[in-house]
Amino acid sequence: MIYDDTQDKPSSGCTHDCSTCSSNCASREKQSLLEKPHELSSIKKVIGIVSGKGGVGKSIVTSMLSVLMSRRGHSTAILDADITGPSIPKAFGVKGEVMGDGTGGIFPLASKTGIKMMSVNLLLPEETTPVVWRGPVIAGTVKQFWTDVIWDDVDFMFVDMPPGTGDVPLTVFQSIPLDGIIIVTSPQELVSMIVAKAANMAQMMNIPVLGIVENMSYFKCPDCGKAYNIYGESHIAEVADKFGYEVLAKMPIDPRLAALCDKGMLELMENDYLDHAADKLEDLL
Repeated sequence: MIYDDTQDKPSSGCTHDCSTCSSNCASREKQSLLEKPHELSSIKKVIGIVSGKGGVGKSIVTSMLSVLMSRRGHSTAILDADITGPSIPKAFGVKGEVMGDGTGGIFPLASKTGIKMMSVNLLLPEETTPVVWRGPVIAGTVKQFWTDVIWDDVDFMFVDMPPGTGDVPLTVFQSIPLDGIIIVTSPQELVSMIVAKAANMAQMMNIPVLGIVENMSYFKCPDCGKAYNIYGESHIAEVADKFGYEVLAKMPIDPRLAALCDKGMLELMENDYLDHAADKLEDLL
């Protein structure tokens, strides 16, 4: 398309083929980058679990929410988009060979309680094998987890996002139709910056923020029951108020929960840390 600066419209030499033209004229139509899921997939709601930095517990929040929603009678699934740091299968004790349907589709593996999941760790010869791939390859793999995996009869799909605002988070935001995101953070002073990064990216992509979960908020002494703020006083209330978001949970440091994850037995967890977040998700249906 040839652009006429003087008339603010395509010139008479316009071919009406925007794919061959770099001009940014008013006639260019915005094209959606959303990818279609596999033709045999059926997914009602897709929720991204995000953070502006790593190490704050996105994977544990993703896993716990999937367990909670499953216990409430919803069919749940996890798309592990954290390609270079996958931990979802480990928390559920899921191992095995991923099978295809013979036509290019892939079936996800399921946990003991039926939670479907796809992670790069399920495709590697060993779970400790490092993923030494460049950004475009990683982004392409995430797309394939959406387009090539047969996600049959899923009420809630949780996408465990990699940290930050780089290639892969951008790919997820642009390629997968997210119904909302939950931001996970921690009590440190830099929490405002962490939330701001994730919030601003969501705003740029026009994706609603469902709320904030503060992980490692405190530690409760098993002997006296007193709560200790190991990482400092929480600032989550002020940050949530600043951005107009809801605090969905303040999760403590829980050694029992960590032990269950290490043993691949997360589905045996017994706590109410994310009950309010689960209520919020059910409101989407």
